[in-house]
Amino acid sequence: MSFSFPKILPENPGIAIVAPSGAALNDTNIEAGLKALTSAGFKVLNYYQHADRFERFGAADQERLDQFHAAIDNPEIDIVMALRGSYGLSRILPRINLQKIARSGKWLVGYSDFNALQLAMLAKTGTASLCGPMLCNDFTRDELRAFTQDQFLQAIHQRKTHLEFESDQAAALKLEGTLWGGNLAMICHLLGTEYFPQIDGGILFVEDIAEHPYRVERMLLQLHMAGVLTKQKAIVLGNFSAYRLAPQDNGYDFAAMLKFLRSTISTPIITGLPFGHCDDKASLMQGSTARLTVTDVQVRLTAGY
Repeated sequence: MSFSFPKILPENPGIAIVAPSGAALNDTNIEAGLKALTSAGFKVLNYYQHADRFERFGAADQERLDQFHAAIDNPEIDIVMALRGSYGLSRILPRINLQKIARSGKWLVGYSDFNALQLAMLAKTGTASLCGPMLCNDFTRDELRAFTQDQFLQAIHQRKTHLEFESDQAAALKLEGTLWGGNLAMICHLLGTEYFPQIDGGILFVEDIAEHPYRVERMLLQLHMAGVLTKQKAIVLGNFSAYRLAPQDNGYDFAAMLKFLRSTISTPIITGLPFGHCDDKASLMQGSTARLTVTDVQVRLTAGY
C-alpha cells in the first residue's frame, strides 16, 4: 500500500494551533509556546482560546470541529499542530472532512489523542502525517528540549528521521517496513472500525502514559488476538511512564510483562524508542518506509519521505 505525504514546506511555514481534544491546563504558558514557534521560524496562528474551553475539552464539539476545518481552509497555513492530547478527538472524528485534509497537503502534527485522526487519515485516505510534538509541554516548557526540537525540524524540512537508541534485549535484525502506530490506547480504540489502518509488513511503534503493565499487556494481546501483530515485521515500544505498581503485583512489572509477550508473540519486540509522553521526543512519519537495524542492543531507525 502506497501513501501520499505532506507538501514541501516554504522557508517560513505557517503553523496553526488547534485544540481538537483537551483544553490546556490552567497554568500552561500558551504565549511562551507561541513565541517559541515564532522564534523557530514559523508564522503562527493560534485558534485556541482558553476562555472558550468546555468541560475538559478545548471548546464545545462543534467549535473544535469548526476550528480544525478553518485551519485546513486557511491558505496561509501549512502545518496544523495539536494543542495537546488528553481526550476529545473521537467525539468529532466522524465529522472531520478527511478528504479535504488529504487534498490540502497540509502537515498534521501531534501525538497521544491526536493519533486517532492520524490513523484515520492512513485508513481512509492513504495520507501520511507526523507523530511529533504538540504546543503544550513541548513548546510551552521553560527550557525547550534540543532533541525534540531538532527531530521536529529535521522531519519537516529535511523530510527524514534518524534515530539511534538501545533496546533492553540483544537481537540481530535488519528489516524494512511501513512505519505506523502511536498511542496504544488510540490504536486499540480504533480496532474494528473504518478508521483502523490495514498495514501488512509494518513496523508498529506504540507508547502510552499512566497505563499499568497489565493494561499494556492486555491491549497488545487484543491486537495480537485480532491478527494485527502477526502481520508486522517488528513492534517498537516507546515511552511507557507514570504508572504505579502495587503490592499485589507480586513481582509482575514491565519486564515481566515483556517476557510474557515475547513468549506469546512471534513478532520481534524492541524497546527504547524515544517517543511518547516524554521529554525527548522523536518525530515519526506515519506511513513512511522505515529501515530498522538491531545489532546486539543497539538500534537504528531511519526513514525518508
